[in-house]
This record gives sequence, structure tokens and C-alpha cells, in this order.
Amino acid sequence: MKQLAPQLATSLHTFTQLLSSTRRGARLASLLTMRQLQSWGAPQALTERTEIVVAELAANAVLRGSLPGRSFRLTLVCEASPGLLRVEVTDARGGRWPQARPASALSALSDASLHTSGRGLALVAAVADHWETLPYSPSGKTVRAELGSPS
Repeated sequence: MKQLAPQLATSLHTFTQLLSSTRRGARLASLLTMRQLQSWGAPQALTERTEIVVAELAANAVLRGSLPGRSFRLTLVCEASPGLLRVEVTDARGGRWPQARPASALSALSDASLHTSGRGLALVAAVADHWETLPYSPSGKTVRAELGSPS
């Protein structure tokens, strides 16, 4: 009789939702994220950081990545054992890849300037442990951010 190898208990939680490429869809992405993280029992510090990341990535998907009639996708993957949370926002516009402004360019903007955009990915870079953009077949892109639980 064959014996099965012991299975390691890994706690992996996944959440995926398609949302309309509207401001309302971006707001709903944030609300759903907070509710999901609460149901998973995520630490408050991780929840707060994730809220910033999701708000910025969802806003970018709506403002810069949308195509008429196409939704964006929010995916959350939580691996409890290493304390890692991955946030992915996928939109339909693969030809427009986000790029964070360098910190020097952000500090050059004066308080009196009327720039109301361009700081979102700098916030993501400051709050997340890592972020990247990946192609999503056939014509979209996924912006992925990884956040670790504080020790």
C-alpha cells in the first residue's frame, strides 16, 4: 500500500472581481478590498497600505487603461504563511504602460502648481514592497503590487 506524502497546510486566499471602468467601479474596488481583507483577518497596517495601492491602481485602470465597453479586473491573493498579499489590476489597454515619476520630479512640483495627477505610482512604490507591469493577452496589461505583513 502506498503512503501519501504529508501535505503542508498552506493558507492561500484568492478574490477576483470584474468591475466597470468608471469612477464608481474604482471606488467599489477599494470597498471590496477592505471587506475581503477584513474577512481574511488581515492586520490593520497591511489593510491600510493595501487600500492606498488598490485606490491608485483602480483609478489608473479607469482613467488611463479603459476602453469603451471593457471592464477592469481586481485580483487579491493572500498567502498567510509568508505574510504576502498580491494585488493585481488588469485593464484592456496594453499599449499604455504606467511609469512612476522619479522622486526628484515629484519634489520639483511646487505646492502652488495645479498638477492633480502623476503621483499615484510614486505612492504605490512607497507603500508596496514591489510593483511591476505585465502584459495580459491579448491586448491588456496587469499592474501587480506585492505587500508583506509587518512583523
